[in-house]
Amino acid sequence: SPRRSRMGRLARLGIASLLLGATWAALADEGTGKGEKAGDELTVYENLDLDNYDLPLDNYSEMVDLSNYEELYDYGDLAPKIEVGTLAPPSKAREAAPDPGTTAKTLELQPPSPSSHAGPQEPGTAGGPAGCGRCLCLGTSAYCDDAGLERVPPLPPHTAYLYARFNRIGHVRATDFAGLVQLRRIDLTSNSISRADADAFRLLPELRELLLPGNRLTALPELPRSIVRLDARLNRIPSAGLRPDAFRDLTQLQFLHLSDNKLDSIPAPLPQSLRSLHLQNNNIRSLQEDTFCDSRHHGHVRRPLEDIRLDGNPINLSLFPNAYFCLPRLPTGRFH
Repeated sequence: SPRRSRMGRLARLGIASLLLGATWAALADEGTGKGEKAGDELTVYENLDLDNYDLPLDNYSEMVDLSNYEELYDYGDLAPKIEVGTLAPPSKAREAAPDPGTTAKTLELQPPSPSSHAGPQEPGTAGGPAGCGRCLCLGTSAYCDDAGLERVPPLPPHTAYLYARFNRIGHVRATDFAGLVQLRRIDLTSNSISRADADAFRLLPELRELLLPGNRLTALPELPRSIVRLDARLNRIPSAGLRPDAFRDLTQLQFLHLSDNKLDSIPAPLPQSLRSLHLQNNNIRSLQEDTFCDSRHHGHVRRPLEDIRLDGNPINLSLFPNAYFCLPRLPTGRFH
């Protein structure tokens, strides 16, 4: 009937109104939550000091200390470490003939085998190559630092570089390096060497560097003509401990460092190859006009010799104005 039809329409409208009311209420609640959340975030950002947020490049080094950056991370930890003097030599298996495709450089870079942690061994014992003793021999290098040695150890015949620093070696004998014709560098820093036989180094045809600082030497042995660098600082060598014309024939010598000894004169003649002469902290009081320059050839300039250290000596260098005319720069020392 018409009346029943109108009642059905009214009922449907009521239900729709209820549904719309519930929907609007939900939307209103959600909007309120978002508004509160947005308000909270705005409050947080208002409290930030955005004016000082950027790091200006001009003051970057003051705000971030880069000087100690390397100390924060030790990149050396990424590489395998070899603690010289506490490791045993590589096993005999490592000394076996290399594969034909393996280069010498690759062999030198190979880390020691795990068996090398067994501790120091004596020459010829199992687990290490004969003739290496307490040293660690890798390729052509022998590392014998801080190994408690009292004499130069026997070394493989192909050794070219010897590092035997911080030991108790007191005497270098003529037989210590016999047959080691490939030796290029000998480093005996900080031992107790008070004596070296006259032929201890003279017969080494390839020797380029001889490092003897921090010992007790009172005389220098004869040196091979191949020598390029001699470092005998911090010893007890007087001028009488140098042979006459000790350096004249060493035509490849470039670095002669004899500071902190007991010299009372400059060792002359000096080879023309010399580039650096360190004689500070001795007892030198005088020098000859021909010590550095040839007084007969005033046009000659001794260009290689640019580094002369005479500071810490009682000599007044201003008393010898004609001794420096051939030098590219004046010696370092006292001029008053």
